[in-house]
Amino acid sequence: MTVAAVSQLALAGPLEQAGPITVWAVVLVFVFFECAFIVGMFLPGDSLLLAAGVVLAHGAHEASAWTLGFVAAAVAVVGNQVGYLVGRYAGTRMLARREGRILNRANLERAAAFFDRWGFWAIVVARWLPWVRTLAPMIAGAARMNNRRYIVANAVGALLWVPTLIMLGYYGAGLLDTIPWLKEAATILAVGFFVLGSGYGLYRYLQDVRKPVDETAPHPEDRPEDLRDAA
Repeated sequence: MTVAAVSQLALAGPLEQAGPITVWAVVLVFVFFECAFIVGMFLPGDSLLLAAGVVLAHGAHEASAWTLGFVAAAVAVVGNQVGYLVGRYAGTRMLARREGRILNRANLERAAAFFDRWGFWAIVVARWLPWVRTLAPMIAGAARMNNRRYIVANAVGALLWVPTLIMLGYYGAGLLDTIPWLKEAATILAVGFFVLGSGYGLYRYLQDVRKPVDETAPHPEDRPEDLRDAA
């Protein structure tokens, strides 16, 4: 039996079932948490969306991939709105930890400077910047960015981010239809990278949140009220 045949037998059952069921559940849950809460900074959102497209391509679930893209975009909008409200009412003080690898003063200052410089477009572009897309909504909320402008930027960014990556994974995997064993290998690598990335990300998150809060870090909510309202 050839390598391709063995691979096909080993993966057919789990991956075929993962297409319509598991992929949807995992993508929607992870997208929401990545966009809404601090833990999202440590989750591999881009690789998750690409992997979802690759796995759905394995079962030729094209309609499911397109539908998932737009449903997950809506979930991303809701998640970022939650992040905005967290920032608006709780502030950003929990985002800077002393000696944190990701949750630290430098990253908070970089994200805040990015938001101050680009405003509306910072929220759109932040979707493509792994840890910034989690920080940006909270900073926008803490800076009192106009909620209507924020919702529009939030929606535009989500529609440009989620469907694009899912379908890139789907059609990218489809190009390998003439090389079955390579398509199987790409599927395994995509899923494996996501699983390992999530595990490592959660480990790093637990390490960072155990660090004490950096009280010396500047925060958007500390700016004068007139400057916050102008954001």
